[in-house]
Amino acid sequence: MQCSWKAVLLLALASIAIQYTAIRTFTAKSFHSCPIPSPVNCSLSQDTDAADRLCDESPTFSYNLSRKTHVLILATTRSGSSFVGQLFNQHFDVFYLFEPLYHVQYTLIPKMTQSKSTTDRRVMLGASRDLLRSLYDCDLYFLENYIKPQPINHTTDRLFRRGASKALCSPPVCESLGAIDLHLEEGDCVKKCGTLNLTLATESCREHGHVAIKTVRVPEVSDLRALVEDPRLNLKVIQLVRDPRGILASRSETFRDTYRLWRIWDGTGRKPYNLDVTQLTTVCEDFWNSVSTGLNRPPWLKGKYMLVRYEDLARNPMKKTEEIYDFLGIPMDSNVERWIQNNTRGDRSSSKHKYGTVRNSAATAEKWRFRLSYEIVAFTQHACQQVLAQLGYKTASSEEELKNLSISLVEDRDFLPFS
Repeated sequence: MQCSWKAVLLLALASIAIQYTAIRTFTAKSFHSCPIPSPVNCSLSQDTDAADRLCDESPTFSYNLSRKTHVLILATTRSGSSFVGQLFNQHFDVFYLFEPLYHVQYTLIPKMTQSKSTTDRRVMLGASRDLLRSLYDCDLYFLENYIKPQPINHTTDRLFRRGASKALCSPPVCESLGAIDLHLEEGDCVKKCGTLNLTLATESCREHGHVAIKTVRVPEVSDLRALVEDPRLNLKVIQLVRDPRGILASRSETFRDTYRLWRIWDGTGRKPYNLDVTQLTTVCEDFWNSVSTGLNRPPWLKGKYMLVRYEDLARNPMKKTEEIYDFLGIPMDSNVERWIQNNTRGDRSSSKHKYGTVRNSAATAEKWRFRLSYEIVAFTQHACQQVLAQLGYKTASSEEELKNLSISLVEDRDFLPFS
C-alpha cells in the first residue's frame, strides 16, 4: 500500500511531538530517590507498604547535575580523621557530616568492636554505599532507615555526634541561636538546638555548595568504586593514613578496655598469649591494599584520589590544607585558615577529649615514640613492614633511636594526586 505525502508528513509531525513531550517530561521532573525493598531493608522490618509510605512522605530529590564537589575522607580510627574533618567543617560553603555510617554499623552489626572481622565489615558495604549516595544527594531522610528509635515526623535526638557538624548546629537547622552562640562547643549543640529536624538539615545541605563526609567504616578505596564512577556524583576521595605505630599507641590509650592486652604487654614487658594481633594487622592490610590501588593509578580514580599522611599535615598544616583544597578545586576560605591557626598550637592539656582537635599537631604526631615500649614497636615494624616502606615510615633499630626526636622516622615523600 502506497502512503501519500500528506500521511508521511503527519506521521513525522506526530513523532516529533511525542519526542518533544518526552523530553519536556524528562527535564521537568526530578528523579525520585526512595528506599527500594532489599534484603537489608527487609532485615530492618520494612515492607513494601512502608517503603511506599516513606516515598509518599518524603520530597523528591534530583540527581546531582550542579557538579557540587563531594568529598569523602577515607580513614581509620585514631588516624587524625577528626582533625581533617574540621578542615572541611569550618568552610562556610561545605556541608559536613561526621561518621553517618555509624548508624549503619550499629543497626546491622550492633556488637561490632574495634577488631572487625572481614565478614562483618563487608556486610556493611552495600548499605554504606547506598547511604553515602543518598547523603551526597542531600537526602538525609534515608538515614531514618538506620537511626533507632526511628525518627518521628523527621525529627530525632539520636544522630551520632551531631555537634561535630557545624551545619547541623547553625541556622536554619538550629534557629534558637543568638550571636553569642555562633561558635558552639560540640556538647552544647544538642542542649541549645534540641532535636534535629531532618527536613531543615536537608534544606541546609542543598543550600551549601559542597558536601564532605568523614568515615572510618569503609576498609579500602576500591570499595568506593561504584560511587567514584557514578556520573551523578563528583566524588573525590581524600585517603588519610598514619604511621601504624602511632595508631596503635593512640587506640591503646583511647579504647582502654578493647586494647587491654596491648597495655598489659606495654606495662609488663610480657606479650599475652591471647593477644588479638588483628587489631594491628587489619589496619596495615587495609592501608596496603587501598594505597596500592591509589598509587597504581587506575583510570577510574583519575582526578579523584589524594593520599595524605597525617604526619605531613601535622608538621605543616596550612601548606598541606592548601594542597588539599587545590586538589578539590574549592577555594579555601578564611574560616579554615583561622581554625588551623587556633587549633594546631595547643599545649599538652588541650586535647583531653578523645575526639578533640585542639593540640600541638607536630608534637602529637610523634608522641607515640614515648607511649609504646620498644618491644611493641619492633613487633609492629615486623608485622607492618610492607606498608611502613610503602608510606615512607622508617623503622627504629633500638630504643635509643626510637626516643631520639632529632632522628625523623618519616621520609620526605610527595604523594602527588592522580590528575
